[in-house]
Amino acid sequence: MLDRNYIRDHPDEVRAALEQKGVEDVDFDAILDYDEEWRELKARGDDLRHERNQVSSKIGELKQAGEHEEADEAIETSQELKAELESVEDRAAELEAKLDDLLLELPQIPHEDVPVGDSEDDNRERRREGFDDLRELPEEVTPHYELGEELDIIDEARAAKTTGSGFYFLKGEGAQLEYALLQFMLELHREQGYVDLFPPIPVNSESMTGTGQLPKFAEDAYKLEGEDLWLCPTAEVPVTNMYRDDILLKEDLPIKHQAYTPNFRREAGEHGTETRGIVRVHQFNKVEMVNFVEPDTSYEAFDRLVDEAEEVLRRLDLPYRILEMCTADLGFTQAKKYDIEVWAPGDEMDDGPEEGGRWLEVSSVSNFEDFQARRAGLRYRPERHESAEYIHTLNGSGLALPRVMVAILEYYQNDDGTVTIPEPLRPYMGGKEVIEGHEPVGESALGAGEKD
Repeated sequence: MLDRNYIRDHPDEVRAALEQKGVEDVDFDAILDYDEEWRELKARGDDLRHERNQVSSKIGELKQAGEHEEADEAIETSQELKAELESVEDRAAELEAKLDDLLLELPQIPHEDVPVGDSEDDNRERRREGFDDLRELPEEVTPHYELGEELDIIDEARAAKTTGSGFYFLKGEGAQLEYALLQFMLELHREQGYVDLFPPIPVNSESMTGTGQLPKFAEDAYKLEGEDLWLCPTAEVPVTNMYRDDILLKEDLPIKHQAYTPNFRREAGEHGTETRGIVRVHQFNKVEMVNFVEPDTSYEAFDRLVDEAEEVLRRLDLPYRILEMCTADLGFTQAKKYDIEVWAPGDEMDDGPEEGGRWLEVSSVSNFEDFQARRAGLRYRPERHESAEYIHTLNGSGLALPRVMVAILEYYQNDDGTVTIPEPLRPYMGGKEVIEGHEPVGESALGAGEKD
């Protein structure tokens, strides 16, 4: 949430942010008008309160002096002032509530260094890593959705029966690989100073509002019928709101938490895109890193967080790139954001590198500055005798597991259809070095119309 004083003093910057981030459904002029009326009412209320106090203080004096007629007039005036004050305060409270709702719809102001752009085409590639020494790939790399079916480690068809499209089963070595990735990431981030959290999966509306998922992105989330609870869209929500309305101390900061959760997203507006495989699904696992820091250290923390997230890919020896998001692709809540995209060579895409394949976003590292803190009441006290101030929050995925799985299946596959397991994951898979797959089960595996 933006500071109301900032909005009054920098209306042009707010208008620019609305345009740059493509937010068209906000009447910013109405917000300014409501705020101006609210300030006028607050000033009028202060005047009325002062005037009524003066009149009330005279009533006793007039009665004591025997001037009863003047005392009665003063009482009548006091009652009139009280009635007007109540009317002014009621209208001010009504405007305050409207402003609170409307301010939730204003996006974060982009950091001054963020490139201005009209679409994702204007994002800046900062660098590429891992392409100088690529492993030798099969002449034809099999896409993960075909390879997963051939190895019988990914089963979308049976998940469609139990749940619906956009969900999948991982089986045998596929499930083991996912568990291995999860344990590897958690252990790595512990080395980086992160404290584990295992948060509740349902979150309430206040928490979703605190991190910015509500009210703007309600259609993207799964809500539990009859409850003020939503299925967790990202661990950012429960972890950030863990300290909601708390006052932390300077010596507490920085706080670095990591949390594994399953995540649930409707992917509204994306129906029918990338329906094959596990790139875009409604349920996926992710390790999230959340930082709470002092304001003057948040961009130093941002650079560190990018490095902490990409360390996962460095250790797995997966090629990747870093993208700086332009204003149009920045997101509603972010002041600055870098995406980390891993290279998956299985599908030829128009935006793939020279080597072919495609880029898959596995982490968005974001600095929200005090935007989430204002919405969620996240404050700290710089010194024990000083007033509390809003902290800065940052987060980044470390990483989203399905797309890392895709990259491993495609980049580490061999000519014989097996997949070499990256060395850092082997201790979590009982020392296994290669995924060889399983024999499919069921009559359907024998072929149409065939029987034993």
